[in-house]
Amino acid sequence: MSFRGFQKSVVRAPQQLKAKFNIGEHTKDAVFIDSERRFEELEAETKRLHDESRKYFDAINGMLSHQIEFSKAMTEIYKPISGRVSDPDSLVVHGNPEGIRACEEYELVVKDLQDTIAPELEMIESRIIRPSDELLDVLKNIRKTAVKRDHKQLDYDRHRATLKKLQDKKEKSAKDEKATWKAENELEVSTQEFNYFNDLLKDELPKLFALERQFIQPLFQSFYYMQLNIFYTLHEKMQQCDIGYFNLNLDIMEAFEQKRGDIQEQAEKMTIVRFKTSGRQRPPKYGPKPALEAGNAPAGLLTQGPSTSSPSSPTTPGPAASFKHGQQAPTEAAESPPPPYSAPALGTPSAALAAAVAGKPKPPPPKPKPSRLAGAPAVETVTALYDYSAQAEGDLSFRAGDVIEIVTRTPNENEWWQGKINGRQGQFPGNYVTLG
Repeated sequence: MSFRGFQKSVVRAPQQLKAKFNIGEHTKDAVFIDSERRFEELEAETKRLHDESRKYFDAINGMLSHQIEFSKAMTEIYKPISGRVSDPDSLVVHGNPEGIRACEEYELVVKDLQDTIAPELEMIESRIIRPSDELLDVLKNIRKTAVKRDHKQLDYDRHRATLKKLQDKKEKSAKDEKATWKAENELEVSTQEFNYFNDLLKDELPKLFALERQFIQPLFQSFYYMQLNIFYTLHEKMQQCDIGYFNLNLDIMEAFEQKRGDIQEQAEKMTIVRFKTSGRQRPPKYGPKPALEAGNAPAGLLTQGPSTSSPSSPTTPGPAASFKHGQQAPTEAAESPPPPYSAPALGTPSAALAAAVAGKPKPPPPKPKPSRLAGAPAVETVTALYDYSAQAEGDLSFRAGDVIEIVTRTPNENEWWQGKINGRQGQFPGNYVTLG
């Protein structure tokens, strides 16, 4: 907006507010009001036609593109994973060559279909979307003319109100006469400009509406036949699609169940698929630690001291040592208490150290801890004499015999005190309790 246009907007602002709240006199043309309403409907429907045509164009293209990407994804799933570190049978080649071949054939069919309907989609672009864009550009220019007409109406109403105010004065000065002459000239100019744009729109908008019917009718007919061609081409191509991997003689669900087999049951038996299943008891987060093999097992626990068995004697694995990783030990082994502590022989270094420590005198015991922190005031409590139910928000309810911790209180027992009980805090009457 230019600076001059900004100045005009500021001058017209009071008149716009009066028109918005229907204050004062305003020019109204019933013929133009009806034409403007029909023009707004034409704007909205043309915009909708353009948007929906574009969506249809993008939807057909997107559908075929997604079908091709779907086929590529299925091909990658069917390919073997051998040679990966995570594959336990890395040397055995697994795969589904029939499925891979079916995906490749399907991808070729969809690409051929995409090339076949490309001219039809191009016709939608050139005969529907592009003409809608051109019509929208025309309507934008007409909308600018309508906005110009509204501005001229505001100027006309503003100058007319100014002239009427000056003419209604009983005693006019020379300055008023000059202002009246200026207002008459401005009103004459604004009247001519307003009538020009108002008559122009009233005369040519009906012609636009007649041309609209001539524009929309072939547009709709073209779009209808283009859709028929696209649907017929899709149907014909997919009917000719004969991939031996799929059994088209069976029902869809029946063929799906036959292909799936018992894969779902096998997958649901795996433990890892049940970790996030609601309504079932989750497996323990950590199982029992696997026991060490007999060859790697230590001679004994660290707290048992040196073993009395001979190093050359064979070691018989216990019950816990015979279980592999992931298996649970028997209940008797899991519930058996640890072996008792046995004192080492005196000849060992640990025994000499224990004897040296035992020869030293015992240190004196520490001083007893104070009952409460030094300097901290004692908590004051009161005992309830009667039952009290809260009468308002912030009151503390209690029963006779309850011990209440005082938060704040006054020397006068006939006033309200603050206290808390069982985590609740509030005010209560002081004459309902007794100290101590």
